[in-house]
Amino acid sequence: MSEPAQSVDNKAHIRHELDLTKAEWIRAQADGVAPEDCIEYASVPHTDGNTYWAMRHGGKTLVFTQSEWDAFVAGVRDGEFNLPG
Repeated sequence: MSEPAQSVDNKAHIRHELDLTKAEWIRAQADGVAPEDCIEYASVPHTDGNTYWAMRHGGKTLVFTQSEWDAFVAGVRDGEFNLPG
């Protein structure tokens, strides 16, 4: 039996360098959803010249590269994350 794939944090080397305290967080709120149940996101510039995207909810923060963020947003627009109805 093979072992499950390990998740890899490929941004661990820059995560501690991102200043999220100055981020301008935007709440992604859907109709009928309480504010505390919504995620927030922000673009965060880095001294390496790249801009990263941070998304937070419930005390957890995820960091994305620009290409990861673009793929995520495209998936949202395509309904990839819609709940079955």
